Amino acid sequence: MAKFFGTNGIRRVFPQDLTLEFIHDMTLAIGTYFERGPILIGYDGRESSPVICKVVCSALNFMGIDCNVAGVVPTPCLEYAVKTLGYSGGLMITASHNPPQYNGIKPAAGDGVEISRSDELVIEDIYLEKRWPKKPDSWGVTATDDRPVGVYLKGILSHVDTKLIRSKHFAVVLDLGNGAQTVSAPDLCRLLECKTFLVNENLDGTFPGRGSEPTPQNLSALSKAVRDNNADIGVAFDGDGDRSLFCDNDGNILTGDQSALVLVRHLLKKNPDSVIVTCLNSSSGIEDLALASGSKVIRTKVGSVEVSREMVSSKALIGFEENGGFMYGRHNQVRDGGMTLALMLDLLATCNKPLATEATSLTSSFTAKDKVACPVTKVSSLLSSLISEFPDADTSDGIKIIADPKNWVMIRPSGTEPIVRIYAESTSQEKLDALMSEYLAKVNSIISR
Repeated sequence: MAKFFGTNGIRRVFPQDLTLEFIHDMTLAIGTYFERGPILIGYDGRESSPVICKVVCSALNFMGIDCNVAGVVPTPCLEYAVKTLGYSGGLMITASHNPPQYNGIKPAAGDGVEISRSDELVIEDIYLEKRWPKKPDSWGVTATDDRPVGVYLKGILSHVDTKLIRSKHFAVVLDLGNGAQTVSAPDLCRLLECKTFLVNENLDGTFPGRGSEPTPQNLSALSKAVRDNNADIGVAFDGDGDRSLFCDNDGNILTGDQSALVLVRHLLKKNPDSVIVTCLNSSSGIEDLALASGSKVIRTKVGSVEVSREMVSSKALIGFEENGGFMYGRHNQVRDGGMTLALMLDLLATCNKPLATEATSLTSSFTAKDKVACPVTKVSSLLSSLISEFPDADTSDGIKIIADPKNWVMIRPSGTEPIVRIYAESTSQEKLDALMSEYLAKVNSIISR
């Protein structure tokens, strides 16, 4: 089991747990894993990110590895630049959607995709055994690279019908969440000749607008801006810009599952007989769409690393998570808020229907998620208690209690915070509410023992 890597990279509270010494030594371990440079370094807008970047660069240089700093960029921008600009690897300094006091490190391999779970363990072994070179033949150097954002936007535009989108002059509301997409999403909309309205547009690592994680509960400003400006679509990004939640033209916030299913249906019309990868906690609606197009669904454990690496091995066209993480394999097998926005605009331009109409035409499925604070010391007893009560449940990732494919509950400890997450799907809102109430009470009761 990984000791330092969670569901998505390393995340800790800075500087209490994510100390400068830990950052330095972990970077030496990562550099030993990469073996050579150059390495591309990017970071989000957190206040601690520039300091951490300096420690990371100096540690790599100490090993004789060159690195280039891209500055503030979205995570998918860094990953795409690693792949297209010929880097040996990349390091994104970010804690994604975690609160401001957190920061972390997310390594990307030379193919522009997050390193695999097995490679995370290799790095951890190097770190624990301190197996890194003591002195190189020559020191590495640090430089800057201002190409990543331009390369990233050019790559996105190559996958959509730019002429058709531009002809529509869509009105788009961007809730940038004070995060890293501030440096790219407005330019993407400008290049697509959209009329753009901005919410939480200033880069600020304390995330004063609505926090670093967009949820259907904290996007009222986005909904209002869409309605007030008669916009065609709204989108909200997380802190490092790899996830996106959408708002339809009526001001309704779509769940991550809903927006993913809308996009999957659009892409499968053009690309039947495709492979789709998603997690165990995503809606069963994806199987219905896949069946209709002769496509195949592969389910993985929760986590973008799991989905991304399965996409690479299975040559999948699409990957997604229920949290608003969407992956388009022809661009890069990673979550990408900017690419997802462009695909959604391509959908609207092609179907010539409002997003609200597209969303409501999906097969009815009701999903929800919630979280409960849970000390790490309580996780094992919680899962053991649930497994003993439901011995036939799926325990490949937490526990998934399945009544039938469209009625289930999943409880899983977070890999990024001291909480457990509860996911559920049902065939009606009434049944869904009852399921969530029952299992929230059950989980709280077990934890409090």
